[in-house]
Amino acid sequence: MRGFAVRRLRSSSIVRVQDFTGGAIQDQPARRTSNVGPEFEARIRKLVADWGVEKNPELIEELIVTALKMGRDKMGTGDLKLMNRSLKELRYAAKIFAAYRDVRKVVVFGSARTAPTEPAAQAAEEFGRQMVKHNFMVITGGGDGIMGAAQRGAGRENSFGLNIRLPFEQRANEIIHGDPKLINFNYFFTRKLNFVKETHAVALFPGGFGTMDEGFEALTLMQTGKASIIPIVLIDRPNGTYWETWMRFLTEHLLKQGLISEDDFNFIKIAHNVDQAVAEILLFYRNYDSSRWVVSQLVFRIYKLLTKKALGDLNQGFAGLLRDGEIVQGGPLPQERNQPEIAHLPRLILSPHRHEFGRYRQLIDAINLAETQ
Repeated sequence: MRGFAVRRLRSSSIVRVQDFTGGAIQDQPARRTSNVGPEFEARIRKLVADWGVEKNPELIEELIVTALKMGRDKMGTGDLKLMNRSLKELRYAAKIFAAYRDVRKVVVFGSARTAPTEPAAQAAEEFGRQMVKHNFMVITGGGDGIMGAAQRGAGRENSFGLNIRLPFEQRANEIIHGDPKLINFNYFFTRKLNFVKETHAVALFPGGFGTMDEGFEALTLMQTGKASIIPIVLIDRPNGTYWETWMRFLTEHLLKQGLISEDDFNFIKIAHNVDQAVAEILLFYRNYDSSRWVVSQLVFRIYKLLTKKALGDLNQGFAGLLRDGEIVQGGPLPQERNQPEIAHLPRLILSPHRHEFGRYRQLIDAINLAETQ
């Protein structure tokens, strides 16, 4: 990345949201007490086995138990329809993305009302084109404007569209219309969840409420440690002031009033042109591959071991982030055996405080710039 070799990922080296946020992660989750009684547990277990479920059968059993409990709770029809449709949308989206787990993706947000001839749309098209050259796929909301421009640059075969059914304005653009990778959602929250969990970078172009909503959603999840830390780049038309104006609002109001901290600005980077935006994303993955919590330890998977001096500099510079011990290098922990495809990658292992997540982003940046063996 940055004159650096860009890699296509193996399927399990893609970080999902739950990898970063979860507590203890076990190889084979123990079956939990379902409170439905041993007879029903046996019947459910047999049903799952008869259906041919081989991967994580205990989780499928829990889903069935949850559905049965909803029936026992005598929920209203509206609630049941909401839960049923939400689960169907999540299941279908996961099925579509499953075939592309081995490719990194960048999600592009921006106004659906931007004309193709406007400089911001032309920048979005070039951004999509460049990201595909670096082995990324592009995800958008599937609409016109900035979204359509980014997908025009990426091409249909490298695009996903996460469309939302609205009574006006939002419709699939001509690039993604009719493609199997166009996913239509009824609910904003299921759509937003897929934007976050399926992407490895966020690019924000000028837009309205929707763009602000998606941008703040990503920032909030990372600020609170509820999502993987990924790069967020803010891209404007040449000589534009959209994001500088937005940044002044954050600085002069939110920061000065103590509503956010200075470290929170580590999550975002204003790029004054497409080349800067692409370079920022590629730098993030220069040596860093992915992260995972294993009980109280945070494991960074990296491509190359750091030198002894570089490791010492990390421990000195980020001592305040550690709850105890120090940052050490090693191999995969026993709990990571369920991801054998990345077992060969070196690890940086630490026991940090679970706050000040803006400092985590600084640590990732330092890892990417550190001298390697």
